[in-house]
Order: sequence, then C-alpha cells, then structure tokens
Amino acid sequence: MSTPDVILNNHSGQAHRAFPLQTWLLRQLSQTVGAAPVRLALKSGAEVSPPGVDPLATIVVRDWPTLLKLIADPEMAFGEAYADGRIEVEGDLAGALAAIYQAWEGSGTGLYEWLTSKCLNWLQDNTRDGSRNNIHRHYDLGNDFYELWLDPELVYTCAYFASPGDSLETAQKSKLDYVCRKLQLQPGERVVEAGCGWGALALHMAENYGVSVRAYNISHEQIAWARRRAASRGLSHRVEFIENDYRSIEGKYDVFVSVGMLEHVGAAHYADFGRIIHRAVGNAGRGLLHFIGRSYKGEFSRWIRKRIFPGAYAPTLGEAVSVLQPHRFAVLDVENLRVHYARTLECWLERFDREAAQVSAKYDPWFTRAWRLYLAGSIAAFRAGTLQLFQITFGGPKSKQVSWTRAPLYASATDSAIPGAPGASTWKPATF
Repeated sequence: MSTPDVILNNHSGQAHRAFPLQTWLLRQLSQTVGAAPVRLALKSGAEVSPPGVDPLATIVVRDWPTLLKLIADPEMAFGEAYADGRIEVEGDLAGALAAIYQAWEGSGTGLYEWLTSKCLNWLQDNTRDGSRNNIHRHYDLGNDFYELWLDPELVYTCAYFASPGDSLETAQKSKLDYVCRKLQLQPGERVVEAGCGWGALALHMAENYGVSVRAYNISHEQIAWARRRAASRGLSHRVEFIENDYRSIEGKYDVFVSVGMLEHVGAAHYADFGRIIHRAVGNAGRGLLHFIGRSYKGEFSRWIRKRIFPGAYAPTLGEAVSVLQPHRFAVLDVENLRVHYARTLECWLERFDREAAQVSAKYDPWFTRAWRLYLAGSIAAFRAGTLQLFQITFGGPKSKQVSWTRAPLYASATDSAIPGAPGASTWKPATF
C-alpha cells in the first residue's frame, strides 16, 4: 500500500511545519482509510492525501482528542464526532464513505469492537419488550418528521426503479406492485403482513388485488397513521391494522409478507419467526421476505445501533433461509435490489437536506447531522456492497402458486390483478 503524502500546509492554506506527532497520528489514521481517495486533515495542522489521485472529499478533524479516538475506534468515533460537529466532511460524503468501505474490506474486528457489539446485542435484544423499545426509538419520532422526506405514502423501504429516471413516488408505487406480483395475489385471498410500517403495502394489496389483509406493527405512530389512511380510502373493512408484536399473529392465511422487518427480528429469534410463518400459512401457503442483508456474516454497525436503529441485524441469505428450512418451505426466487436501495437513499438524502432547517428546528443540529450521516452512510454501504437488499419468495410443500417464468413480474405496471378490470392480465400460475 502506498504511503500518503504529508502536505506541509495547514487546512486554512497557510504555510506550516508539520509536527512529527501530528504527522505520525494522521499516518496511523490513514492506514485505516487505506487506498481510499480521501484527504485527512487536522483543523489547524497537517494534511495527509493519497498520492496520484484527486480526493473525493476532505475529512477535517477539529482537535487532537477526536483524532486519537478515531485511531482507537474509527467507526464509533467517526459517527459520534460527525454528529457532534467535531468532524466536518468537505465534498461528497456518501462517495467518500463508499470508497473507505471498499478500502476497509476484509479488515478484522478487534476485541474492543467485538465486546461492545455483543454488549449492544444484549442490551437491545429483540424480545417482546425489547422490540417495542427499539421500534419506539426509531419509528415513533413523529410522523411529521418522516413526512418531510419520504414519499406521500410514507414507504420507508427500498423502492423499485423500473427506469433509473423514475421519481421516488413512481418507484415506490412500482415496488408495492412488484411485491404483489411476486406474491401472485388472487382476489379473495387472506394476507398477513408482519411489520407494516405506515400501511402502504397493505392498502395497495387490498385496493388493487382484491385481498383482505391483517397487518401487525408495534409502532403506535405508524398504526394510528395507517388506520386514518385506511378510513379515508374506504378500506377499513378490507385491511385491519393491529398494534401488536408479530409473535401475536393469529389465524390462518394464504400469504405471509414481511417488508423491512426481518432486520428487526434478530438472529436469536429466527426459529420463532419461522414457526410463526408456518403457523400462519401452513404447508399450502406462500410468502415473501424483503430485507437488508449481507453477503457475509458480521455484526451490524455499532454506531447505527446505538444512535439510529437499535436492535438491527442484517442477515446473510443463509441465515434468512434458515428461517424457512425447518418447515420445508421451498425458496422459489431470490433477487438482490442493492442498486435500487442506493438510489432510494439518494432520493431520501436529497429531500432530507432540503428540509434540514426544519429538522433542526424540530429536534436539534446534532440530530440532523446524525441522521444525515445515517442516510449517507447507508448509500455508501449499498454502493460498496457491504449491504445488500434481498427479496426471497417462498412456498410451502403443498403450495400450488408456482410461476413458469418471471415474465409476469415485468408486465405493464398498469395491469390489474383483479379479473375483469381494464387491462387485467390473463396470466395464470402453473398448477400441479
């Protein structure tokens, strides 16, 4: 690995003799950044730049204590210092973080990081009480906060961009319909949704596919909003929003769906989750899991778990499939929508930045910086491939809904699944 150059100018551009200790500390930090095209600087000291490239951004560290913390624990210290304003990033924040994540690939986790991660796992365990507290800390911040930067339906999961130029609103509607097509919903079927957010998918399924839905969620703010939206659209008789834990799901259904909820279950509770799915749809049912995952097993970001998403865990495909295997569910299709989530987050961050003054007025500047880092860091993770976005469709051993090809997924988005509707598709699933 090339050794970065030390520029003997301070960050204000004035002539400066770099002190040996400053230079040494910046070099130590640069070993963590590796070959990433990012300049490191002390507010009043030396700068270290990778040779032969134009840096994507400059990370400016305000003081020595912060620099020492970055060397000792880069991930946690960077998050804390950025939110505090002790670190500033001049240039493309998401691009710089993506480059650092790629340069960081394959680095090990030290004992301190491992211990603090395990401590967070214990403190934030997704038991019934733990899940309610974890969800409350993130999703009950106030619907008016999320209305500032999400689409009008408040879809807070990965969108589906049929075309890269689609608006966020179009892409979120496409995602809702894409999920319904993957589930091969038929009029009159009963659907149960675990972790329904603000209810957009449940309402879309009932309104456009002729199914009845029971949707579970433990966020009081989200359930209240979803119930109001169902009433305003005349769907309260078709969609029941239940403020309760997914472990309380009762009844028999044809279809099980979970979009953006598996990340909040926790690996220790996957066996229970699998039993609940099987109890709901039995051997003849089918379902879909949509979740943030990883290509390799590892702990989720400690800073995000501490400050943004308590209790979060991104499973590998193998871990997710372990939910299904004990009950003989067959995996019918797997798709990775990682690039779609990167684009979704770019839209969210752009809108969030436009409303930053309102966010700071409602909360404070620390909150605004923390959430900006969370959104930019997530963009970086999906760009770099340290995070993935998986959709798994599955069916029980007696399920008859099996498609011959993927062609129905890419039919016109205006097609309706309700027979007799204008432009309704004539496609039928394969039966045996």
